[in-house]
Amino acid sequence: MTSFRYQAIENGGTAVKGIIEAENRRAALLILGERGLFPSDLEACSGNGNGNAKANGNTPATQSVPEKGKRSEIRFGTGVKRKEITAFSREMAALLGAGIPIPQALAGLGQEEENLALREVVMQISESVRKGASISSALDEHPKLFNKLYVSMVRVGEEAGALPQVMNDLADLLEHEDEVRSEVTAAVSYPLFVLVFGIITVAILLTVVLPRLFGMLREMLNVLPLPTLILLNVSSGLQKYWPWLLSGLAIVVFGGRWAIKTPQGALFWDKYKLHIPLMGAVLKSSALGRFARTLGTLVKSGVSLLPALKIVENTIGNLALSALIAQVSEETRGGDSLATPLRKLGIFPSTMIQMINVGEETGKLAEMLLKVADIEERHMRAKTKTLISLLAPALILVVGALVGFMVIALLLPIFKMSRAIH
Repeated sequence: MTSFRYQAIENGGTAVKGIIEAENRRAALLILGERGLFPSDLEACSGNGNGNAKANGNTPATQSVPEKGKRSEIRFGTGVKRKEITAFSREMAALLGAGIPIPQALAGLGQEEENLALREVVMQISESVRKGASISSALDEHPKLFNKLYVSMVRVGEEAGALPQVMNDLADLLEHEDEVRSEVTAAVSYPLFVLVFGIITVAILLTVVLPRLFGMLREMLNVLPLPTLILLNVSSGLQKYWPWLLSGLAIVVFGGRWAIKTPQGALFWDKYKLHIPLMGAVLKSSALGRFARTLGTLVKSGVSLLPALKIVENTIGNLALSALIAQVSEETRGGDSLATPLRKLGIFPSTMIQMINVGEETGKLAEMLLKVADIEERHMRAKTKTLISLLAPALILVVGALVGFMVIALLLPIFKMSRAIH
């Protein structure tokens, strides 16, 4: 346990100070919040409470953040993961729910944050809030970590006086997205491993092993079998032209990435992805589930439908679907219900439309949208499992066929030599 010296304000406005013991600074802030105290200063001190932290060789908690000039050095090679943003949201909700003021809650989280990059951002947000900015405006200064969806929900929570609940909803949303992404990544990792292993194996055989064997076979036989000649030509071509092949591959890869970053290229790619056999159905279910869950979370948090649709349009992650949602937003602006323009698009399942329609009629739109999201995500998981169950054997068959062809191409001249000997 660590002792903390605090100065705080009671609910009645009286200034108090004292010493409490807690496991860390965050726990100390929670204890003070439960006592109805709003801390203005909180520093670690010695176990008996005498003297300040510096006198006992400890650094005060308020000075634990590295100086700005030194921080860039420490941050080299570090980043902020989505899971850390999720944890920040959950802890922020807990501190605010305990009645701790926003600046103190942010400062406490910043002091305890182990990731130096995130610590600096949180301390900057805390400083902005202390100077009078709203927390949503302070978060909006860091768009790489807090997107439009995040900032918009926080702004609604501020205006409605329900920021702790909104932060909890945000944490739930981020945790769910992380869970779905992890499941998909785990499912795809095995087929990718098979594909990469097969490519490396074939490349080594064609460029290192086979050329030496072919040299021996050419000396022994005047005429080689057709499969052996095909493999020999492929192997020699790779040996001669591999720099050009690698250059061409690099041009295709980087050229494709550049094209996808252009507005027209990105729109074409997003449309094409939704029509890829097998994979397109998975991506479509994932996008529709994200649409329903994000919109449902926004409506549940108090965002009106039109602004919520605009936020979803900018955060769904597919330009083709964003354009369709923009059409829905325009028709909804004209007085239509949400279900009517969604039905016209023809990409949303009929059951999804019916549930949204029922939600609008009963005043439970947010609840129905979240149920729709659960259904679409279950469909996405089922389609992913089906895709992986087909993809893994297919890749194994392709790699096996290539290796088998190489084995046959090597064995045929050996059989031919054995017949000539007999």
